[in-house]
Amino acid sequence: MSAAGLAHGAAGGSGEAAHPALAFNDVVHQRTRLAILAVLAEADRADFRYLRSMLDLTDGNLGRHLEVLADAELITLVKGFEGRRPRTWAAISPRGRAALAAELQQMRALLDALDGHG
Repeated sequence: MSAAGLAHGAAGGSGEAAHPALAFNDVVHQRTRLAILAVLAEADRADFRYLRSMLDLTDGNLGRHLEVLADAELITLVKGFEGRRPRTWAAISPRGRAALAAELQQMRALLDALDGHG
């Protein structure tokens, strides 16, 4: 596929498939959310403090990204207490695992497309 074909894909009328980067999921592909999903895929679940520390985020920043992922049903959030301290646990959902796998597949497709043109 030519560079023009990569840029225009099916929209260019050539009948070629769209560029692999166009299939990225905006919710998943955002750097911090991708990192959260990757950590949760490895650990199954993690508490807020662990994620904040691991990803070097502020409380507000992490909280907002967790909200976006939870609203998209890619993670589940469970709030509770450990002793007297409030605690929030995040876990990747089956939908989240599938979305992460699809995103990684698209990244591989992009790498394959670029490798063929280097």
